[in-house]
Amino acid sequence: METSSVSKLLLIWFLLVIGSEVIQCSVTYDKKAIIINGQRRILISGSIHYPRSTPEMWEDLIQKAKDGGLDVIDTYVFWNVHEPSPGNYNFEGRNDLVRFIKTIQKAGLYAHLRIGPYVCAEWNFGGFPVWLKYVPGISFRTDNGPFKMAMQGFTQKIVQMMKNENLFASQGGPIILSQIENEYGPESKALGTAGRAYINWAAKMAVGLNTGVPWVMCKEDDAPDPVINACNGFYCDSFTPNKPYKPTMWTEAWSGWFTEFGGPVHRRPVQDLAFAVARFIQKGGSYINYYMYHGGTNFGRTAGGPFITTSYDYDAPLDEYGLIRQPKYGHLKELHKAIKLCEHALVSSDPTVTSLGTYHQAHVFSPGQGRCAAFLSNYHSSSPAMVMFNGRHYNLPPWSISILPDCKNVIFNTATVGVQREHMQMLPADSKLLSWETYDEDVSSLGQRSTITTVGLLEQVNVTRDTSDYLWYMTSVDISSSESFLRGGNKPTLNIESAGHAVHVFINEQFSGSAFGSRESRKFTFTGPVNLHAGTNKIALLSMSVGLPNVGFHYETWETGILGPVMLQGLDQGNRDLTWQKWSYQVGLQGEAMNLVSPNEASSFEWTQASLATQGQQPLTWYKAYFDAPSGNEPLALDMRSMGKGQVWINGESLGRYWMAYAKGDCNTCSYSGTYRPTNCLRRCGRPTQRWYHVPRSFLKPTKNLLVVFEELGGDASKISLVKRQYANGQTSSVQTSNDDENNNV
Repeated sequence: METSSVSKLLLIWFLLVIGSEVIQCSVTYDKKAIIINGQRRILISGSIHYPRSTPEMWEDLIQKAKDGGLDVIDTYVFWNVHEPSPGNYNFEGRNDLVRFIKTIQKAGLYAHLRIGPYVCAEWNFGGFPVWLKYVPGISFRTDNGPFKMAMQGFTQKIVQMMKNENLFASQGGPIILSQIENEYGPESKALGTAGRAYINWAAKMAVGLNTGVPWVMCKEDDAPDPVINACNGFYCDSFTPNKPYKPTMWTEAWSGWFTEFGGPVHRRPVQDLAFAVARFIQKGGSYINYYMYHGGTNFGRTAGGPFITTSYDYDAPLDEYGLIRQPKYGHLKELHKAIKLCEHALVSSDPTVTSLGTYHQAHVFSPGQGRCAAFLSNYHSSSPAMVMFNGRHYNLPPWSISILPDCKNVIFNTATVGVQREHMQMLPADSKLLSWETYDEDVSSLGQRSTITTVGLLEQVNVTRDTSDYLWYMTSVDISSSESFLRGGNKPTLNIESAGHAVHVFINEQFSGSAFGSRESRKFTFTGPVNLHAGTNKIALLSMSVGLPNVGFHYETWETGILGPVMLQGLDQGNRDLTWQKWSYQVGLQGEAMNLVSPNEASSFEWTQASLATQGQQPLTWYKAYFDAPSGNEPLALDMRSMGKGQVWINGESLGRYWMAYAKGDCNTCSYSGTYRPTNCLRRCGRPTQRWYHVPRSFLKPTKNLLVVFEELGGDASKISLVKRQYANGQTSSVQTSNDDENNNV
């Protein structure tokens, strides 16, 4: 009995020791690849950002990514959502980073944790908390003591959180890579010596945290050893690491592009994306991350830019709602299978490149022992070709690569899509929005809440600290009864110069017009006639931000709001400069201060039963209605086509900003930030850039869900409707159409 018991204990001890050795991963690299437990790997990754979906969606998203052939899930870490004020942290709900990484681990995938903490990502302020801007003596992303101290503190906190949960691969967790900084190359060049000193410090600081996994810097050609420099872009086949002993990594293979309010919708054909990935692999690449694999939604006020839409769909393989987008998902899945069949040859040998014609090449990987893999390329953008390889003829479509895992048989061609397109549709949900009520944002009550009064115009973010999109600028002007325009009917003109991003003008509590900037030009001018009367006239300007900048040299110094001049023209006594007179400021809206969006607070105030006769006539109006959760489990959205511009909440959860901004310019052409080809871009003439706004099922209760809308311009809330997003059964096609774009909500 004693011998048997001892044997059992020894067996348990042996299994625990062996098990711990299997679980704990060694992650290193050489010139060919990332090496995990002694094995070089071709790794396929995809970006899924935890705050752009909900915890209830994570498991399904990650499983679909795994089923699509991914090995790794990549995410940024968003400093501003985790530390909204100094020392006060939030890792709950959509911000539960540990839960997200553990969900990746549960699915059996690896993770790449891109700590940054600068992320860009079309995210508000590039992921930095706004309070960071007001740390004394600070200058972002340079050799600056206060910034480095804050950055190190946050990076250490995230690393320690991961260590506490044993989430690095060296501890048995899924994290095999971490990133410090992000796309620093342009900053480094602009800053010179200070930039170089900073990037050396950042690398040393990160490596000194002893995570046991390699660190990466993307778009930073001078990444100090042992940090790996990596490529971002539509194409990265011409990229080479800065040292011959580092692997060739593509941290952002752009699956599409983001959208901006009033801008076009960008599509990247899957044939071109597959071609770019195959071309990268044949040139020796061993790590590819799709940015995005699931883009998701910019809930709340998280969208940056400014002017980035609430939808961050990105034409990704998994759409904004988490549904599979075909044929992109399926075609890439087949590509991943083909690449994996070649993995041993790819990581064990360098390619032999042979010309098969003017635009045609063969990349052959022959590690010996009878193994061989080949990639046959046709770089001509419009002409197919027949090439001879190893005594056989092969047909190559234009702009394509064929993959031959045995150097004989083609199992995949990047331009030949065998997956049928699945169209999406938005159908009315079986739940109605009931009993609309309104609450006016009372302009006459301005100044009753706390205000700041000073001479001259103040920069908006310095006043609001980004606690609200809205800042009131208020002043008055006295007009004598003898002014001739009062008798002759000629109205004076008000000119307002703004640094961005939008303004609504009220004269004597009456709406007088609006003006807006754009992502290309944040600055704008409002010019319009105004009704003035004899005596004191009140001028109230509601200035709005539409997301703070996320990229640009020292963007923390960029200004927002009305900075002047503000001029009244056409007066008898000549033009009057209002810029340097006394102005008062009020942060935010009355409805925000009253917390009208909260289910606990909304019923505490007297709302007015909405009249259909007044719909669309009143700017600055709050609307509320109740509805029951629709049946089924299809993703949901709000159809906001009947509204103008504002924000929307359900049960106190912000769905984000909405804006029925229509495309401008030539409706048959589009400009691109990238150079990919062939291109497909839709201007959506006569339709807003974004019509539908994602409603996660987890935001809903079974009954009596509160919908609150704040409308700035005036809209018809009675026409807002709840819709379900689902596949259009039996309506598949291999051709992408504008109708499909209408249904895809980007």
